[in-house]
Amino acid sequence: MRKTLFSLACAASIFAASAANAHFQLVYTPDSNIEKPAELPLKLVFGHPMENGHTMDMDKPLEFYSVFKGKKTDLLDTLKPITFTGTSNSGKAYEGSIKIKRNGDYGVVLVPSPYMEKSEDIYIQQITKVILNKGTAPTDWNEPMGLKTEILPLNKPYGAIVGSTFSGVVLKEGKPAAGVEIEIEHMTAEPDMTANKPSSDASATHPGGTIVAISDQNGQFSFGIPKAGYWGFAALGSGPDTEFNGKELSQDAVLWIQAFDLK
Repeated sequence: MRKTLFSLACAASIFAASAANAHFQLVYTPDSNIEKPAELPLKLVFGHPMENGHTMDMDKPLEFYSVFKGKKTDLLDTLKPITFTGTSNSGKAYEGSIKIKRNGDYGVVLVPSPYMEKSEDIYIQQITKVILNKGTAPTDWNEPMGLKTEILPLNKPYGAIVGSTFSGVVLKEGKPAAGVEIEIEHMTAEPDMTANKPSSDASATHPGGTIVAISDQNGQFSFGIPKAGYWGFAALGSGPDTEFNGKELSQDAVLWIQAFDLK
């Protein structure tokens, strides 16, 4: 439910729409832990990862970059448009890459162009980040990256364990944001990096609709991880920008983490 500027009169209908169709911006590579220097492929897809459903068309991203030990590297010139064929339709997406050389944490940030969601008559912009690591050498995964809005992880995002709890803090212009709704989804079928489609037709639903947490007075939330794979957290309307092209804008913060079974 994108509740920031909606009236109470339409809240119920919007909640129903979002519960069935939680939008998530993906920045995906198969493994967030890297052992050797490499140029990693990245897929940028806007879709519904848990239900493995409709794929939305992406316009050219506004920003796409990495941050390593405070140094920012522009990745926009690595992007190429692709067509991602989902289980129900095809959509415009992008592929890019990042060069991983030294040990440490690499934050990858995508600032997409706002997407017009016609069913809700609003724009959605999901500022998305994922943190990759080389050499099991943590550096600054728990430091904010100075985004308009972001989710700051309180647990290592590339080393979560099934059965443990992941916690994060929602930030708005660098300050904790209280009372923000966070949608949570599992990436049921990870992208096939060669075929540009989901790796399977698997989908998942559960009683009660979309998994939701609410940030507390310190902007913090927690979630018990039930399954291995990638998990996405989307803080709805957590950004400072609320309008685009004369219509409401839901500026969301998205963070992806990777969870593993303890062996």
